[in-house]
Amino acid sequence: MAFRLATFGQLARPIPDFDESLGMKVALQEISLMVLNPGDLALVADPGYPDYWSGIALAGGVRRSLPLRPENGFQPAWAEAPSSRLVFLNYPHNPTGVLAGPVTFSGAVAYARRVGAVIVHDLAYGDIVFDGRRGSSFLAEPGARAVGLELTSFSKSYNMAGWRLGLAAGAAELITGLETIQDHLHCSQFGAIQEAGIAALDSPPTVVAGQSFRYQERRDALIGGLERAGWAVPRPGGGIFCWAPVPGGGDAVGFADFLLEHANVVVAPGVGFGSFGAGYVRLSLTAPSARLQEAARRIGDVLPAWQRVRGRDA
Repeated sequence: MAFRLATFGQLARPIPDFDESLGMKVALQEISLMVLNPGDLALVADPGYPDYWSGIALAGGVRRSLPLRPENGFQPAWAEAPSSRLVFLNYPHNPTGVLAGPVTFSGAVAYARRVGAVIVHDLAYGDIVFDGRRGSSFLAEPGARAVGLELTSFSKSYNMAGWRLGLAAGAAELITGLETIQDHLHCSQFGAIQEAGIAALDSPPTVVAGQSFRYQERRDALIGGLERAGWAVPRPGGGIFCWAPVPGGGDAVGFADFLLEHANVVVAPGVGFGSFGAGYVRLSLTAPSARLQEAARRIGDVLPAWQRVRGRDA
């Protein structure tokens, strides 16, 4: 598949189909700058990670939602997707915590071939998977290496947040363009951080397995406490967040404000992750289990009051 890169990308030179980046966030912006010319359409999973949006805006592209609906298991409906130049996916998914469905990646490859789009898969949470399951790599899908890129980070698997070290792999032409734009925007990451990344990758598999198990324990502690309080929250299959419908329905921003004021608990309203996040809040698993149990207890204490408030507003 031949890619029509943005004008800037034509400065590229041949390099291997693998590259490092100064963290995934930087690479995500660079990919939009590399692929999109002003006015080009880019699809972003909705709900999804908001930092996909900024690179599209910087490139002058046009952002459109790729809806992830609960009735579809938060998987894309490729038959409904309009033609685009660029698509951002992310499984295990932030914010819902779902894993890729059985035809999600094959559908992405077929879509890319049909319309000539570049698929970018954000695998930041690929090692944080629960209940004995495994995360799926987009590049393992037949044909994926010809139509896109996959990015991953050291932040989640190895607790290296702030070290700004990420990896990209995929189509050689796209890696060439990514390396070229990086050459113009910044220099290579500090060598000691690269050595730390090598040490992380050389560490025993039990390191990553222990990290995943720790987040699973936290998930169970939080959701168990919320269930006892009367709030049914789906258990994510992976990642470091829970995606919860507002109890009884209603305004997620109002519910988040209520919890902050009355329970001293912070949750993120789902609309911050796209219009299809309305009616949900995101809860983080980045605190110890005891702290999450305390949060669940506090929420349980004020849920009856929330139901009364909601009843008055209905």
